[in-house]
Amino acid sequence: MVCPGLVIFDCDGVLVDSELIDMRIRSERLRAAGFTITSQDLADARNSGTSLTATIEERFERSLPTGFMEATRAEIMRTFTDELRAIDGVGDLLRALDIPICVASNSHPDRVRHSLKVTALWQFFDPHVFSATMVSKGKPAPDLFLLAAERLNVPPALCLVVEDSTHGVIAARAAGMEVVGFCGGSHCQEGHVDQLLSAGCGRAFARMAEVGEFFETWPSR
Repeated sequence: MVCPGLVIFDCDGVLVDSELIDMRIRSERLRAAGFTITSQDLADARNSGTSLTATIEERFERSLPTGFMEATRAEIMRTFTDELRAIDGVGDLLRALDIPICVASNSHPDRVRHSLKVTALWQFFDPHVFSATMVSKGKPAPDLFLLAAERLNVPPALCLVVEDSTHGVIAARAAGMEVVGFCGGSHCQEGHVDQLLSAGCGRAFARMAEVGEFFETWPSR
């Protein structure tokens, strides 16, 4: 039995507890602009894989105001500075690991960098942080995970992915990688584990300590 050759972490909902903050800010700004959207509507759009802008404009049959998404992203970043926290136990896990790690996120690189810096996690990953902006297709396509494996010179079969989303699980499986689900973020509701397992992950954990224990017993290929 050996540890993985590379552990690839998603960022939002795995390293940082950002999803509820994100959905709160987006829903508040959308309602203020005359779009009656709830946080649950945003969660459903996120899980569907459809562009949020396309979803909203199709539903309301009108366009978002010019610059709306850019201003919303800026507000989310400002709120992260004051409110964002690391997932419980992730710092301890990262300090204990002695194997290569990286981040692969569908989020914009500026957001990922800011999220990791304000939660004091950047030190563990710099410079191995990969964003969907670096590939032609983000998750659920496998491109982002394959890029991370290539850059760190680790075969996909020796990579282990930690994901909180069904799209991330699908992407990891398509890349030929083992993937475990994480459901310890504050956004995870009843049924989240079943969704991850149905998408193809072998195991799902609610605490980072459990993830660390799994790393130690992960079988070689």
